[in-house]
Amino acid sequence: MEEALRAAVRAGRLEPGDRLPSTRTLARDLGVSRRLVVEAYAQLTSEGLLEARQGSGTRVAARSAAADAPRRGAAPARPARPAYDFFPGVPDLTAFPRAAWQRALRTALSTAPASALHYPDPAGAPELRAALAAHLARSRGVETTPQDVVVTAGARQALQLLARVLARRGQARVAVEDPTLPPHVHVLRAAGARTIRVPVDADGIDTARLAGAAADAVLVTPAHQFPLGVALAPERRTALLEWASAAPGRLVIEDDYDGELRYDRRPVRALQGRAPELVAYVGSVSKALAPALRIGWIAAPPGLAAELARERELLDGGNPVLDQLALAELLGSAAYDRQIRLARRRNRARRDALVAALATHVPGARVTGLAAGLHVVVRLRRPVAAAPLAAALAAREVGVVPLLWERESTAALVLGYAALPEPALAEGVRRLAAALAEAA
Repeated sequence: MEEALRAAVRAGRLEPGDRLPSTRTLARDLGVSRRLVVEAYAQLTSEGLLEARQGSGTRVAARSAAADAPRRGAAPARPARPAYDFFPGVPDLTAFPRAAWQRALRTALSTAPASALHYPDPAGAPELRAALAAHLARSRGVETTPQDVVVTAGARQALQLLARVLARRGQARVAVEDPTLPPHVHVLRAAGARTIRVPVDADGIDTARLAGAAADAVLVTPAHQFPLGVALAPERRTALLEWASAAPGRLVIEDDYDGELRYDRRPVRALQGRAPELVAYVGSVSKALAPALRIGWIAAPPGLAAELARERELLDGGNPVLDQLALAELLGSAAYDRQIRLARRRNRARRDALVAALATHVPGARVTGLAAGLHVVVRLRRPVAAAPLAAALAAREVGVVPLLWERESTAALVLGYAALPEPALAEGVRRLAAALAEAA
């Protein structure tokens, strides 16, 4: 929306002096949050394209020819995202607990000793490692110690560190679920791993196929498989741990990317709790708080944390200390748990709104992966050509991810719902249905 307004002003479709709708009216008409419109108006006003007049609303500013030229020292514009962005895995960023985070940062600044401002421990600040060990034991059944926790710059870096350690050990063959998140495969390969795809079905990763895959490690998402949304069946959990224990050095990498966000089922305990010596447990705050924080962790099997810390020291030296101390403060208070409870209620309502909109506008589609997480899989009645669908979606400012990347056609879509309010979900699905009809 921001980019569309900017383009309209610069192209002359909106002329100097033209009055824009109020933020409330435009948000209602577009089916987006009012905050999104307020931020867009504020950004365009700061660029000199709009001006707010007391008692007269927001109007297109009178500009000289130099107004379109980039200002020296001006920050680059943020990459534009679709107005109706169903990208999976993104929480409601407007719900980030700014006040609680600010309090935690103030506490960290006021209580941290001067020694804490030294070069960071590459394994992570001791305070955060202790807070994570306690939180993960309580919330996910993870059995670990602060000494076995390594703080990372998100889950991707956790995978990078694990792949580098495995490659150094000569154990570079890593099995991955098929389908899975493509960037994770790219990260593993860039770090020296050779990936082996193992199919996933309604019970999770096919452990019988894994047994014949000649892998040294396996990356799995047992609580809520990405992208299919299934939970790993109990018998396959047992078979997976039996596979890991059958040969020295084998490792299960458990990516528990959204294990705390569940709605219609009992908690699924982390696999790591059954065999801490065989499982490296990976998580982050990207889904619970915000991806921009870039804080993740590995609860490593005994003896592995030191190797991971050495790799981290070579890579970038460690995470910013004050952010780590702030997160430790948040985990130690009620604020983090409160954020999770609020996210569960909000996400469940948005998921239900998405399902209702799909039933209205895309009848016959089957929706799966509903019980947890931030996304669902929508299985279409018939395949749709990928290129025409992408063009039709772009024309309607809708962002959607196919279930299977790099294919000529798709019969299923992965729709994230957490970042869109209910009215925007309904409008986005209506536009999605129009795009599907056009591409059919």
